[in-house]
Amino acid sequence: MARLTRICLPGLPLHIIQRGNNRQRCFASEADYAAYAHWLEEYSRKCAVAIHAWVFMTNHVHLLVTPGTEGGVSDLIQMLGRRYVRYFNHVNLRTGTLWEGRFKSCVVDADEYLLICQRYIESNPVRAGMVASPDDYAWSSYRAHGLGCPSRLWSPHRLYEDLGKTPRERMAAYRAMFAGHLSTDRLHDIRQATNQGMALGTDRFKKAVEDMAGRRVSLLKRGPRRRDSERSFYSDPNLSSASQRS
Repeated sequence: MARLTRICLPGLPLHIIQRGNNRQRCFASEADYAAYAHWLEEYSRKCAVAIHAWVFMTNHVHLLVTPGTEGGVSDLIQMLGRRYVRYFNHVNLRTGTLWEGRFKSCVVDADEYLLICQRYIESNPVRAGMVASPDDYAWSSYRAHGLGCPSRLWSPHRLYEDLGKTPRERMAAYRAMFAGHLSTDRLHDIRQATNQGMALGTDRFKKAVEDMAGRRVSLLKRGPRRRDSERSFYSDPNLSSASQRS
């Protein structure tokens, strides 16, 4: 099956996942996290990519970004990957690849899904059982959104800024969003869209993205299953090929 072209449209948010090869560790120390964050900030500016949310897990990374140019995200991931892998291999006395093949991504309907996707990203350490609360995890954007901790990496999205007139109001409203858990359906939608390179949003949004990108961004619908009796009939080796074609 042909691989779908990646969608990266200037001005439209993108959820990105990059995993360690064979789920291996990508970060072995606090210094590794800090180095990755430093180069992510450096190259995001060079590539005109705004970083809205992030989480650096032990063996994978989530980013929520908005590219300013069509090739900005790919350039960012390539430059960051090369720099970080050289560093990681040198420090850990290893050779070879670190990251899984291509990074996964999906374009995000900002008005309907952006804050939901941010919540999904920043809740990762809680779902993984690493911490009890997202503010306990140092290597995510939650502390910037919910606690006002400064970060050079952070470019807050306009929808976050619309949560309140003052920083205190915005932070309080944002923390309130984490009072419950994301539904199973929401989790499934985000994971499926990202892993398969589709669009995360309403049908209207998906149609608009398809028109802009020139390819489908929704999963193909499966046809109805045939009954067992039908499957056995059409697979009967005693039937002639002509009968099966009719």
